[in-house]
Amino acid sequence: MKFVKGISLYFIYPMAMLCIGFYGGVVSSHFFYPGEQVPESREIYDVPAPESEPGEPVEVPDTRLDYGVAESRQEGEDIFPAEEEMLTEAASASETLSADTEYVLEETNILDQSVVQTVWRLPSQYMGMNRKQFLEAMALYEAHPPLAEMERGFVGLEVLSFSRERVVVQMNYRYVQPSASFYLAVYDNEVVVYLEDKKTVYINTEISLDSLPEEVQQEIIQMMWMPDEESLYHFLESYSS
Repeated sequence: MKFVKGISLYFIYPMAMLCIGFYGGVVSSHFFYPGEQVPESREIYDVPAPESEPGEPVEVPDTRLDYGVAESRQEGEDIFPAEEEMLTEAASASETLSADTEYVLEETNILDQSVVQTVWRLPSQYMGMNRKQFLEAMALYEAHPPLAEMERGFVGLEVLSFSRERVVVQMNYRYVQPSASFYLAVYDNEVVVYLEDKKTVYINTEISLDSLPEEVQQEIIQMMWMPDEESLYHFLESYSS
């Protein structure tokens, strides 16, 4: 029994010293390194993949955050017609006309669809205009055409293309064909020359009815007949101011 007690004492004593030493090491570690902490473990969760039939491609959800940044167009990607038109208008809106811009007029006879194209230097009043300003100017011209254009049979226009290098305008006319005889009438107190049909205006003379002799006024009010073009121009030269 004494032998067993001796062995127990020799065994217990070292174990006790070992435990005391380990405890002392832990306490001293916290004493000398008070701010150091053991990092916490992070749990990782697996996102289950969506089920799919054999042979079908698996669609992986995009877990990236969308910060509203527009994606850039890839080379070769299709552009819809409406979007292409918007891009074209935006590009042309920033362009302005200059002295080097070609001014192309396509004079179209709407009776037989014949077209005569001429290239002119850009009129000075259009220089510096952008697309919107030029279209507004053309709309104003169409609404209030010059008298000379009306006499040629002008009925309207259309801007076919617009760029800094070239502008194309289609001018539409219903060309008045001369007739064998003419009629003088009055409209808004001015003398007007009609063709044989008494409906088609041939010339707006800008001759005031009040400036003519009274007997001539009465004849014109009742539509004065001119047998030929020579008689017509003789009358106009006699009473034009």
